[in-house]
Amino acid sequence: MLVRTALRLAPLFLVLALAATPVFAAPGDKALEDVRILSADDMQGRAPGTPGSAMARAYILKRFGEIGLEPVGTVFEQPFSYTKRDGTKVEATNLVARIPGTVKGGKVLVVTAHYDHLGVRAGEIFNGADDNASGVGGLLAVAEAFKAKPPRHDVIFAVVDAEEGGLRGARAFVASPPMPLATIGLNVNFDMLSKNTKDELYAAGASPFPALRPILESVAKIAPVSLKLGHDTDINGPRDNWTNQSDHYAFAEKGVPWVYFGVEDHPEYHQATDEFATIPQDFYRRSVATVILATLALETALDGLPPGR
Repeated sequence: MLVRTALRLAPLFLVLALAATPVFAAPGDKALEDVRILSADDMQGRAPGTPGSAMARAYILKRFGEIGLEPVGTVFEQPFSYTKRDGTKVEATNLVARIPGTVKGGKVLVVTAHYDHLGVRAGEIFNGADDNASGVGGLLAVAEAFKAKPPRHDVIFAVVDAEEGGLRGARAFVASPPMPLATIGLNVNFDMLSKNTKDELYAAGASPFPALRPILESVAKIAPVSLKLGHDTDINGPRDNWTNQSDHYAFAEKGVPWVYFGVEDHPEYHQATDEFATIPQDFYRRSVATVILATLALETALDGLPPGR
């Protein structure tokens, strides 16, 4: 059973102080460029095991180097394989980096976003700009923020493969994590951050983990988008519950607390029209700024979070 205890949390002035740091000047500009490149036609929809996936991986590794991230171990690449329903074996790869904390030991924060999408179907490229080039752009922006303001805890950045085929990359990560699973204090997952006509971004996870609620509510008060909490219970039916809808579920299955940032479904979801040209750029810039605020606040409060099961 998941732990449901309250948290004594850093007050709002701490989040305000985070927002005042220089990393928030224009965090979405580079993220937009990341999305444009990752969702271009030459990436061929980034299906696992394809040349387009390899191109996307090379670009993300280049960005790791520009940011100054270091591998966990000797290399960033963590290959794994799986078999599709038709019997085809797929070779896939997670990319895992870290920023060391200023204090050794203790809890670890894991930030995830999947880089795969649906590939080419019936001659059409499914570019996956929102799903999930936008989440990768957000993760890289968060990494840049932590490099500018070093975290107290180790922060792991896992850009995972094969989410669309059943959370394969995230499950490979938790099956063989680069640190003891019990030390992961929280998984923060980004999946679809860029498209919403109501100026809304959701944070799911506060219902199963009430200790997250005061942190997220404090961020919501100053967020540059409308940050709403929800989509983490069956109150409106199981289809409205996002608990098992993205890579954070692989962590949830292991009892690791999680929070998932994403937008509600839109007309381009899993369509060939999910292209960079259909992204509302101002909203995405502000969405990226919001997840930076939230992730820095969550890392600051990590020691006060109760463990999972």
